[in-house]
Amino acid sequence: MGAVVLVVAAFFLFFAYTTSQVRAVQGYPVTAQFERVGALHDGGDVRIAGVKIGTVVSETLDPKTFLATVHMSIDPAFKLPEDTVAEIVSNGLLGDQYLSLVPGGDEKIIPAGGQIKFTQSPVSLEHLIGQMIFSVPSGQKKPGEGEAPESSPGPK
Repeated sequence: MGAVVLVVAAFFLFFAYTTSQVRAVQGYPVTAQFERVGALHDGGDVRIAGVKIGTVVSETLDPKTFLATVHMSIDPAFKLPEDTVAEIVSNGLLGDQYLSLVPGGDEKIIPAGGQIKFTQSPVSLEHLIGQMIFSVPSGQKKPGEGEAPESSPGPK
């Protein structure tokens, strides 16, 4: 009985590995710089239209600009136009983050070792909630704004 359980478990692992896109993509190197990378991590996916075309190789901090530099490996079958936009997005509300590329229409392509110039950092859920809580609806005044100072009661 134990052997049957081990065979079924091995089959399940083999099936999961072959159907998932967990493998690293070997390809040409490209970099992109972001103000922040959020929860993006080494080995993360690089996708176009939801399809994995690359892998995040590493993340470093540029000591001169203090921007996060993301190094990625892109499948050689895909040539990225120079006006490609790189953005860090989530797999749902609390899902894992990945690098999404939106190719432009430029005829020039990014060479191996090149850099994606247009980037968008991830949206911070905590920052958005804070803005919503502390924002004042339009048309309403903050307490103390536009109110006439109260006069002190005095003799009449």
